[in-house]
Amino acid sequence: MRAASRLHAFNRYEIKYLVPTGDVPALREQFAARMERDSHGGSTGYGVWSVYYDTTGLRFYWEKIEGLKFRRKLRVRHYGDRSTVTDDSVVHVEIKQRVNRVTQKRRVAMPYHLARELCDRRQMVEHAPQQRAFLDEVLELLCGLDLRPVAMTGYQREAFVGRESDLGLRVTLDHRVRGRDRDFHLGADAENRLIVPAKFSVLEIKANERVPYWLTDLAARTNLAIVRMSKYCQSVEAFGRAPRSLYHVADDDAVASSGPAAAGSTSPYARSEA
Repeated sequence: MRAASRLHAFNRYEIKYLVPTGDVPALREQFAARMERDSHGGSTGYGVWSVYYDTTGLRFYWEKIEGLKFRRKLRVRHYGDRSTVTDDSVVHVEIKQRVNRVTQKRRVAMPYHLARELCDRRQMVEHAPQQRAFLDEVLELLCGLDLRPVAMTGYQREAFVGRESDLGLRVTLDHRVRGRDRDFHLGADAENRLIVPAKFSVLEIKANERVPYWLTDLAARTNLAIVRMSKYCQSVEAFGRAPRSLYHVADDDAVASSGPAAAGSTSPYARSEA
């Protein structure tokens, strides 16, 4: 790939849960019985690494925390093993935005060196005509708001996709959610640390129109509690870039000190979606 690929865009509803890792095998069995595994991940899943851009005042972070009905995030994302990232590795430059309750994502795939030229050097890159408006919007955000890399996140993802009547449904389980606040090259041999306790995985349900009854029933039977946890915000707060919000998932020490109820549906996490 020498230039940006075609633009991908989609709208969907997203629901997020925080799941004790001990509950994951039973949930995985339920998903596997009714859904197909994502062909890109095999039986072990795949890595997801993202560099998030924001203003010096963390505008996008605060839009999320304050729950604005329209908000955006700009990120560069790589799927796979970050240790193998080179200038020619395929990454996605993505704008993710929330409009009321609907999540919209638009992205273009390109070689990593072009993504850095676009997002870090703020230079237009080679592209197809239909991508121009999106790339102009990316540059407008970068230049108009003076966006810089602020946080990085990474995790191992298991993904399931719906079949038959559940086409359009996607369920993901994200494990060992990590992050860092420096060394933002995707392939850097830099230290990452857990930003969500290892005892939890993040479950996301993504649907175009509706979540099927069997899935809402499963969530009810297993006492899953919806959370408003954003991995980007979690990374910002974990490294002290902003005060910890009501929706921050406590680290292991805080969870332990809060007693057995910390992992239950009545915990502060139940107040906490992304």
